[in-house]
Order: sequence, then C-alpha cells, then structure tokens
Amino acid sequence: MTSSLRLPQAGPTLDGPYRILLLEDDAGDALLFEELLRDTGLQHTLQWQQTLAEAVAELTRRPADCVVVDLHLPDATGLAVLTAVQQACPQGAVIVLTGLGDTRAGVEAVSVGAQDYLIKGQVDGALLQRVLRYAVHRKQAEQAGAELRENRIRAQENARLERGLLPTPLLRDSAVTVTTRYLPGRERAQLGGDFLDAVQTADGVVHAVIGDVSGHGPDEAALGVCLRITWRALVLAGHRGTELLDLLEQVLVAERTRSDMFATCTLLDLDLAAARATVHLAGHHEPLLTAGRTAPAEAAHGIALGIAPGLRHWQASTVPLPATGSLMLYTDGLIEGHRGPGAERLGTEGLLDLIARTPDHDTAPFLDRLISAAQRLNAGRHADDLAILHLAWDGAGRPAP
Repeated sequence: MTSSLRLPQAGPTLDGPYRILLLEDDAGDALLFEELLRDTGLQHTLQWQQTLAEAVAELTRRPADCVVVDLHLPDATGLAVLTAVQQACPQGAVIVLTGLGDTRAGVEAVSVGAQDYLIKGQVDGALLQRVLRYAVHRKQAEQAGAELRENRIRAQENARLERGLLPTPLLRDSAVTVTTRYLPGRERAQLGGDFLDAVQTADGVVHAVIGDVSGHGPDEAALGVCLRITWRALVLAGHRGTELLDLLEQVLVAERTRSDMFATCTLLDLDLAAARATVHLAGHHEPLLTAGRTAPAEAAHGIALGIAPGLRHWQASTVPLPATGSLMLYTDGLIEGHRGPGAERLGTEGLLDLIARTPDHDTAPFLDRLISAAQRLNAGRHADDLAILHLAWDGAGRPAP
C-alpha cells in the first residue's frame, strides 16, 4: 500500500514525509489503518507486513521513521515483537496497537521503549496524526539527547587523555622555563598520540621528552599517555638514554593494540651546570637550538620505537649550550603542512625561515604566532596533531622570557 512516493531524506519535518511500516496480520485492521492514515493529511509512505520475520527483513533493508506494531502475530507475540523491531530499526519510533481489553500491554510497551500506543477501534485521523507526529519527533529528541550525552562523555574522556598527554612540567627551580603547545589536526578531530613531558631531577638536570604515536584515535592517545607516564616514572627512578628507550619500547610493544603501531620520540637531558644537552633520537627529528640564531641541534638518528623491537639502534649526542638560549622540540604536525599554494611541504628549512621572520620577544606569543603562520601557509590541506615543547634559559639562572 502506498499513498505517496516521497521518502524522507534526513528525517521528516512536522508534516512529513513519514516512512511508516505497519506490522499487522489482520487485513481488515490494516485497511482501516490505511484509511485513517489518509485522513491525517500527512505526507507518507506505508509498508504493510503481516509477520515479524517479513517486517525485520524490510526494516533491515529500508529503516522506517515509525513502525506501528500489533503485538499478536503468527510468528511472535508480546514484548518480544517490540524488542525485535527495536533491534531491526533502532532509529525508528514504535507505536503499539492494542485491543480495548489489553491496554496494559500498551503501557508495558511504552515502559520498555515504545513511544506510544493506540487502542484499536478508538482511533480517528486527528488522534493518529497527533500520535504519529509525537512519536517520531519524540524519538528524534531521544536520539539527539543520547548523542549529546555520548558527546559529553567522549569530551570528558578526551579531556582526561589530554591531561595525560600534556602534563604539568615537574621543575624544582626556575632556571629553565618550559612552554608547551598542543593542537589537534582538525576541528573535532580524534585525539592523536602526540605526547610531551619535562621533569627536573635532584641534580638540577631537566629531562624532556616529545613523541608521536603513529595514527589517530583513542588507542593511539591511550598509548601516548602510557608512554608519557612510563617515561616520567623511569626518569625519576634513574633510567637514562638507551636503557630508557629500550624500556619504553618494551612497554609500547606490550600495550599496543596492533602490531604495526610505533612511536617516534626525542629524549633530551638539559644540564645547564655542564653547559650541555644530551640528545637521543628515536625516529624523530632534531630539536632546534636558538643561540642568537636558530638551527637544528646536530644529533645522531635512531630507529623509532616498535619498528624492530630489541634492535636498540640509538646513540647519544652531546650538544654544547650557550649561556642564554632555548631548545624547541616539536612533532611532525608543525612541518608536514604545505609551504604555500604549491605542493612543497614546509619542512625544517621552511620552519627555520618562519622562525627568522617571527618576533620572539615573549615565548608564548612567539609560539602562537609561529603556529598561526604555519597554518596560514598550509591553508588546511594537511591535517595532523601538533605539539611543541620549548625550553629556555638565561645565564643568570633566571627564566628566559
């Protein structure tokens, strides 16, 4: 039976069109329902099925805005009918048809998820119109509310993950100023696995890490949090260099959800008293050292964590430090965007050019201007998470601006 051929595209408006499926084994009741539906004046299509099996098959192929259900069918009875319909068409409203002496069944159906019920023989066009409209739009409101709750829960989970990825630096004095930035690759994007941290041990050395777990999403973010927390615990326990990277890799291999997941990272030990930094690169690029001018700190490259577990192909590099200066560690998201309207990527050279042209009177505004400049050049064509860990010092032991 079809009273109109117009089908809803993105959910019906107040007057339709409504896609309705009637599940009723009695042909006389089905014909009466069709006539009442015409009297509503609503735009609609109507499908009639006489068994639950046929209805489930139809709803699986083409979901309905509303399913009108008789709970007494040849192949199923009672609330089992309602449950099967809800599972087959979770986005559709359900209206239950009951007899005059069985209104309790309608009340029970509403209590377990049906939007409304109608008593056979006591329905006219005006009532049917009201009930249909109410049921469909109540269902839409329920779905919107459920989605809002899920989004809130997801936002809370993301906030907890972000706190794990971006902790408060643990510093004993103000000789080194640590400034961080983190931006997701796209608005409303899933969290990535970028992570960073900095702690200062009792000997005055500031230890820092920045890393990037391959991929995007909750698994990668959770692994990034795990690696960051593990790094802090191991550093505070006295582990350093190649031994520390080896332990981090063991944790990554044990905790990753897929065998192809890996992580790049840079370890940095900043010793101002000795005027040197020790750098270990695991698939990551060199930090940028600023001492009047900015240039990459020369350091030996090593393999990313998880690519070849147990290989331990990492080397320590010593970087002499000026009395006043800074080191900037960053993830790929800062340099993998485009350099302009062409296909050329920004890269390290392009980043150095941006740094040379960006005022640097204060660290935080400088980083914000640098990120904005890179994003303008990229113009939204490449999306990746971006993290920066900036460490600055001056010769008098005061934090640099």
